[in-house]
Amino acid sequence: MASKRVLISVHNKTGIVAFASALQNEFDYEIISTGGTEKVLREAGLKVTAVQDYTGFPEMLDGRVKTLHPAIHGGLLALRGNDQHLKTLVEQNIGLIDMVVVNLYPFQETVASGASFDEVIEQIDIGGPSMLRSAAKNHQSVAAVPSPDWYERLLVELRNYRGYVLPETRKELATEVFWITAQYDSAITKYLSEGHLRLFPAEHVQQLRYGENPHQKRSDAWRIPQESQQSALISCRQLEGKGLSFLNYWDADAALNMVREFAQPAVSFVKHANPCGLATHDSLLEAFRHALDCDPRSAFGVIIALNRPVTLEIAEEMEKRKLFVEVIVAPSYEPWALRQLEKDSRRLRILEVGELCPLGQTFDIKKISGGYITQDADTSIVALADLQYVTSKRPTEAQINDLLFAWKVVKHVKSNAIVLTKDQATVGIGAGQMSRVDSTEIAVRKAGERAKGSVLASDAFFPFADSVEEAAKYGIAAIIQPGGSIRDQEVIAKADELGIPMVFTGKRAFKH
Repeated sequence: MASKRVLISVHNKTGIVAFASALQNEFDYEIISTGGTEKVLREAGLKVTAVQDYTGFPEMLDGRVKTLHPAIHGGLLALRGNDQHLKTLVEQNIGLIDMVVVNLYPFQETVASGASFDEVIEQIDIGGPSMLRSAAKNHQSVAAVPSPDWYERLLVELRNYRGYVLPETRKELATEVFWITAQYDSAITKYLSEGHLRLFPAEHVQQLRYGENPHQKRSDAWRIPQESQQSALISCRQLEGKGLSFLNYWDADAALNMVREFAQPAVSFVKHANPCGLATHDSLLEAFRHALDCDPRSAFGVIIALNRPVTLEIAEEMEKRKLFVEVIVAPSYEPWALRQLEKDSRRLRILEVGELCPLGQTFDIKKISGGYITQDADTSIVALADLQYVTSKRPTEAQINDLLFAWKVVKHVKSNAIVLTKDQATVGIGAGQMSRVDSTEIAVRKAGERAKGSVLASDAFFPFADSVEEAAKYGIAAIIQPGGSIRDQEVIAKADELGIPMVFTGKRAFKH
């Protein structure tokens, strides 16, 4: 009997004869195979045991059932260090299988060819993913080979290590197996759902009213289980109001993540995922008022987020200011506050997320044509100890507190971003401009007289000294920026000349 056993069943037969020949002739593998793969290997002169001969059970249902058998999956899944498992295999006359070489039916290619529904369905592979997953689960002992791309590397490793596949390689193979099968299942899901693709394994939460625009009818909210921790927006409870749209979710999440940054009571007003006002204060009501006063004109059809329970005072202030609010999101609501807010439930959506906690290290996804790109979420913090004092004049303690506050805000503003703050409240915000000077001009224009004595945060370095000159015209008292420009010394010199203290963070805060 051969010392090792491999099961080979591949649709893509590129390189399989050479790989199987080496396994058999150099490393003494017994080969089990199926259908077309078996025929190709036999014609190449290799000794092959047909699956039906190995299992003692014939192929059936036009080949739909051939490898779904205990003789196959028992040999793959049995734990080599478990005496009871090995005893069971002996009792059932089942041999161990040490390697699976499988690639899947061409489902995606069949869809792309414009084939009929019945033809596409026949290309949903069942046995292949099952064998790969069994082998990958037991990768401590079994090598699961899902692609011809691995053949040459494995042969080199087998030759270098006397026919042994290293544990780290088996783990890497298993990881690729689960990635390939996840993509395969996602393609099937997309086809059967008539085009809606889940980028990652996710649970459907609800169908949304529409997408970014009303004509974009297909819009859904999905929960990624490993991401949807306590106080994540996707897990919120909607207490009142009509259904949420795509942008309601998008803007409410942006607003909630802003106030999540602060330990003090904080309130954010958001339009198009940008803050039009954000403030903190010992009093939640004062934080609300200061946030609103930043840009009351923009606060129409606004999203409001708070990091404390909503009080009756807040609800009455909303009524007094006659605000048109699309969504309010908070940890909870006092009963009388909720009753007051419910008066406007025809248009106001009221969301409750529970006690806020810092979000863990999550990933960010951005869709591009034909695919997507991912990154770690920006959860960085700039603390007092991180500041680099680069000008001869240092900011006061009060200015430093405002600079750190401004930096927390500018992280959440679309680039190029400039934020002006005073007394822990925004007074002017310039967002999304192609020129940093334009963002500065917008921020100081919105601030008006309040710009004098405020501090300025820039999400990236100043490439030229012009933004510093612009800030000086309006009486900006201090500046925080990342630094790192080839003209840093020129910018610092201009700040010194104008008497404006400036600090560097050493971190950029772009948000696109």
